[in-house]
Amino acid sequence: MTNSIDRRDFLRVSCAGAGLVAAIQLGGLTTFTHAAQRVPEAKSGQVWAPNAWIKIAPNNVVTFILGKVEMGQGTWTGLAMVMGDELDVEWKNIRVEAAPAADPYKDPVSGLQITGGSTGIRNMIEAMSKASAAVREMLVLAAAQEWKVPVSECQTSKGTVIHSASGRKMTYGELASSAAKMAVPAEPKLKPHDRLSFVGKQMPRLDSADKINGKGVFGIDVCIPGMLYSTLERPSAYGATLVSFDTERALKVPGVKQVIQTKDGVAVIATDVESAWKGRAALDAKWSAGSMPDLENETLDRMFYDNMKTKGLIAKNIGDVENSLNRSTKKIQAEYYLPFVAHAAMEPQNCVVHVRADSCEIWIPTQFQTSVLNTAMKETGLPAEKINVHTTMLGGAFGGKFEVQVVAEALRISKASGQIVKHIWTRAEDFQNDCFRPGSLHKIEGGLDNDGNLGAWRHKIVTPPIMERLLPALVKDGIDPSALDCIWNMSYSIPNLQAEYVRLEVPIPAGFWRSVGNSSNTFAVESFIDEMAHLARQDPLEFRLKMLKNEPRCARVLQHAADAAGWGKSLPEGMGRGIAQRFCYGGYCAQLAEVSVDRNTGVIKIHRMVTALDSGRIVNPDSVKAQIEGGTIMGISVALKERVSFGKGGVVTNNFSGYPILSMSETPRIEAHIISKDLKAGGVGEPPVPPVAPAIGNAVFNAIGVRLRKLPMTPENVLAAIRDSK
Repeated sequence: MTNSIDRRDFLRVSCAGAGLVAAIQLGGLTTFTHAAQRVPEAKSGQVWAPNAWIKIAPNNVVTFILGKVEMGQGTWTGLAMVMGDELDVEWKNIRVEAAPAADPYKDPVSGLQITGGSTGIRNMIEAMSKASAAVREMLVLAAAQEWKVPVSECQTSKGTVIHSASGRKMTYGELASSAAKMAVPAEPKLKPHDRLSFVGKQMPRLDSADKINGKGVFGIDVCIPGMLYSTLERPSAYGATLVSFDTERALKVPGVKQVIQTKDGVAVIATDVESAWKGRAALDAKWSAGSMPDLENETLDRMFYDNMKTKGLIAKNIGDVENSLNRSTKKIQAEYYLPFVAHAAMEPQNCVVHVRADSCEIWIPTQFQTSVLNTAMKETGLPAEKINVHTTMLGGAFGGKFEVQVVAEALRISKASGQIVKHIWTRAEDFQNDCFRPGSLHKIEGGLDNDGNLGAWRHKIVTPPIMERLLPALVKDGIDPSALDCIWNMSYSIPNLQAEYVRLEVPIPAGFWRSVGNSSNTFAVESFIDEMAHLARQDPLEFRLKMLKNEPRCARVLQHAADAAGWGKSLPEGMGRGIAQRFCYGGYCAQLAEVSVDRNTGVIKIHRMVTALDSGRIVNPDSVKAQIEGGTIMGISVALKERVSFGKGGVVTNNFSGYPILSMSETPRIEAHIISKDLKAGGVGEPPVPPVAPAIGNAVFNAIGVRLRKLPMTPENVLAAIRDSK
C-alpha cells in the first residue's frame, strides 16, 4: 500500500498516565495507537513518552524508538541527528532503541515497517523532524505557562527551556508532565538549516561503542532462559519431497530432545546447536530427485541462451527502433551474461521464537518487521497485539533479511514442540536456501545516426522475476518492474528505444539484492554505452554527457568523478580508466575505475576507484562516506569474484571457500566525493553499487582492448575473452 504524504504533519495528542503521548498521522495512516499501548504507563519520577518515537527521562536522557533497523548503514545515528536537532537536546544524552513491529513505525511512503531501498532516512526525515519540533514547542509552551511569560520570550537549548529575561530554566524532564496537557501545534515550525547543530556534520555513531565492547545484541547473540536449539533437515534439491527418515536414531544422540516433522522438513530440537546438527545427520533422511534434477551450471547457462530465442513482452517502445536501426550508419550487437549471486551476509539467517497458546515472542535480525508480524499471525492464528517482534542488530543483510523463511520455520517448530527455540541456519544453509540476485542475459543492438549520435537501442533481457513473489501487485501485464530497472528508465535520451522482457522459468528463488535490478542491468547498459562510444570514435565521457542534457545531476556526478580522477591523462601501458553512472533510489552516482590487467594470468588489479555521489541533503557525511566505500567494495566483489554454483538439482555452494569475496588486501584506494546540495534527501546505500562493474569492465577495455561481457571477471573469463578477441 502506498500512502500519500501530503498530510504527514498532522499530530494528535492524548495523555497516558502522567506522561505525554502524541500520535501522528502520515498520509491517512493512523499511527502511535498500537505503540502507545506498548509504552509502560508513565508515573511521577519515571520516564515520560512524548510520542511513540520519543522517551524523556527525569535526568534529561532522551531515547528515540526507531522503526528502521540498524545493519551497519548508520540509520539510527542519522535519524537521531534529525530528531535531536529539532528537539534540541545534547548529543551525549541521546539513546536509541529498536521499535516493536507496530503501525506507528511504518514507513510513511510504503505503509510497511521495512528498511531497504535507501529509504531509512529519506522517507522519514520530514515526519520525524515535524514530530520532534511539535514536542519541542509543547515543552516551550508548558514552560511559558509555568512562568506566566509570553512564548516568544522562551527558547530551548540542549534539553532545557530558558527564559532569558529572568534567567529561569527548566529541563525537559521537569516539564514533560505539564507539557502533556498542551495542545499539539498543527504546523510546528522547523529550525532553519543554519541553526542545526547535528545535521550536515560528522557525528559519532551511536551503535559503534556497543559493537566494539560486545554489548550490541545481534540476532545470533540472543539467549532466552529455557531456550533450546532447533535445526531443520530439508532437501538439497529444489522441489524434492521427503521419502524417509529415522526418528529413533536421531533421538539417541545425546542432547536431542525432540524430532518433529513439519511442512518444511524434519526438525531436530536439542540442548545445544552441535547436538541438534548431530541429530539431524543421524536422521539419515532420504529425498526424491526434485523438480529439476538436471539443474547444473551448464544447463542453467543453456536455459538463458535458449530463452533468448523466444519472443518476450515489449515493456517499452519509443519511436521506431527497427527503422532507425536499418537507417543507422553504424550499428553493433552484443550479449552480456550475469550469474546468480548470493547475499553472503556474515550473520546467517536466525531467530528465537516462543509460541504460546495466547502469545508469541520473536527475536530476529530482520529488514521487514511487517512481514515477520504477518507471518507470525498466519502461523499462530494470534492477533497482532498478542505478538511481540524484537528487532536486533543485523550482521549484514543486503536485501537477504527481507526474507521470512527462517521465522516461518521457527514458528512451526516452536508451535509443534511447545518450546522456546533458537533456529539458526548454518553457513551452508544460508547459501543453499538464499533468494538470490537473479542471473540475466542481455542482447542489445545499437545504431548511430549520420552525426554519430546514438539513435536506436533495442534491449532484450532474459531473467527470472523478483516482484512476482515479493510484491505481486507491482507486476503489470506480466512485466516485472525489477527486471527492467535501468533499461526502461535509463537516464540517457535516446529517440528510439525498445525493451523486451523474457521471463525465465526456474525453481531458483530470486529476491531483493542491493539495488535490485539496477545492480545487474547497469553492467549491460553502461558497458554497451561504452561500446557505442568506441564505435562512434568519441570519448566515452563526452558521448555520455551529450545524452544527459535532460539529466544535469547525472552529468554532474560523471564530470566530477572524471575531473577528480584526471580523466584523459595518460596512464602506464597495461592500465586503463573506465567510467559509468546510474541514478537509482534517489541518488545519482558515478564510478571511475583505474585498473591493470595481466594478459598472461588474466588477473585484474584495481588500483583506484573514484566515486561521486549526489544524494541531495546530507545528514551525516561520515555515514555517507562509509556507505559509498562499502557499496564500492561490494560492487568490486560481485564484479570480480561472485557466482553461485548449481548441481544435482540444487545449490552446491556451501561456504566462502566456494564463494570468494573481496579481501582487505584486494581492496583498492577508494576516493569518495559527496556532492551535497540543499535538496530533498536521496538514497545513499544503493546507488554506489550499480556503476562499479561496468566501470571496471570499461577500464579493462581501455587497458588491453578486450571487452568483458560476462561476470564475474575471473582470470578464466578474462583469458577466454582475450582468446575470443583474436
